[in-house]
Amino acid sequence: MSLTTCKIHYTKQPSRSIYASPSLLKQLNLKPNQTIQLKLGRKKIKAGVKRINRKGKHLYIPRSVQGRMMLPKMNRFFVTSQSGDKVQLGPLIGIMTTARNRTDRRPFGGKSANMRNYLRAGYGKALYFAFTPSDINWNNETVTAHFPNSKGGWTKEIVPFPDVVYNRVTNRRMERSQMMQTIKGRFVRRNIPIFNWDFYDKWQTYNLLESETEIAKYIPESHINPSPEQMENMLKKHRFVYLKPTGGSLGKGIYRITQHPTRGYFVRYRVNKKNVLLRFKYYKSLLRMLNRQKGSSFKSHIIQQGIRLIELDKCPIDFRFHLNKNKNNEWVVAGIGAKKAGKGSVTTHVSSGGSLMTPEYVLSRVYGEKKGQEMLKKAKATTIKLAEAIERNDPHLIGEIGFDIGIDKSDKVWMFEANAKPGRSIFKHPALKKQGRASLVYIFEYCLYLSKFGRGRRNDSI
Repeated sequence: MSLTTCKIHYTKQPSRSIYASPSLLKQLNLKPNQTIQLKLGRKKIKAGVKRINRKGKHLYIPRSVQGRMMLPKMNRFFVTSQSGDKVQLGPLIGIMTTARNRTDRRPFGGKSANMRNYLRAGYGKALYFAFTPSDINWNNETVTAHFPNSKGGWTKEIVPFPDVVYNRVTNRRMERSQMMQTIKGRFVRRNIPIFNWDFYDKWQTYNLLESETEIAKYIPESHINPSPEQMENMLKKHRFVYLKPTGGSLGKGIYRITQHPTRGYFVRYRVNKKNVLLRFKYYKSLLRMLNRQKGSSFKSHIIQQGIRLIELDKCPIDFRFHLNKNKNNEWVVAGIGAKKAGKGSVTTHVSSGGSLMTPEYVLSRVYGEKKGQEMLKKAKATTIKLAEAIERNDPHLIGEIGFDIGIDKSDKVWMFEANAKPGRSIFKHPALKKQGRASLVYIFEYCLYLSKFGRGRRNDSI
């Protein structure tokens, strides 16, 4: 395979042949006047190849070929050749999301600016676009693609089905609807790679890892749908536990329960943007309160061992590790945010009064600079192992994972949660913006890998 980028020109000639400069012909192992199969996404046509004398790598595409191919009018993207007679343009990479209140200027509503940030990583390299489920035409196998333009707006083009789909549907209810399951299944049946299939709920993560004996040591003891007796035994064993909804996010619905040797039971939780602390002398009294709050059972909840985390200014610290697949299909740590819990808060979420810092700052304060660097290296290696283990056991493609990681007072690393559709709030920190941009590049490069455009001998010079 030979892969390169080239300058694209569009002509008004009625020819059904494409015209390539000598250096591009050489790069793609093509000969003048031969017939090739030209491919864009799922679209294939037969076309002739002719030589045009011009220095550099240039490809001239007549309007008739452009129309037959449904080729967007972009000035540069990748071109690859196989077997000497197959040429593929693109790749066509689609980010699938959902939108409310769509307009021409904001085709993805409030998500439009975020989509533009994602797509910026592929400018001038690929046909990188965003779309929603309603933009798909299954009968024609086309998508109404939205490309950001240089004027700050968007250009709509009807294109063939893409080479790769990045699933960035972030509404949990929509993601798990029958409509979305059908859409994802249709892409798979057409052999179109789609990654980040669904959200993980908390218990699903543990199920993915239950066969990984070497990974179990990083996961706190946890039980789903706990009975009152089981929760009491966990309290006796660990002294404090967390009661969490399996499908929760942003720390909502989490209760921290502590058993004190002489003072009874303490419960912390957050309601109406306020932190609440209650004390109960007897376990039965605690149970009655939880039953009023959660119902008569703890269905769809997990009881999890509490971990005594390292602290800064007497406040617990945990970390969000954002991992991505890179162009070589390897896991890399793209960004890390350290989160300090607010006073009286159950979790470290910023929305609950927590604060975001860099891990280097926090770990140097806790351990000193040298040991802090060692602990950060240890935590990074652990998250790579965790990502590889989840990937081994997940039947679907994964391109990014967010881990909530803790370090206890014995320097042991723990994983609390894994998120297959991680948010990007840590990248709002000024010191993490560069890492945020790098993570978007990793997503694009993983798309190149899945499209097979990232696996050839590349020469990007023009």
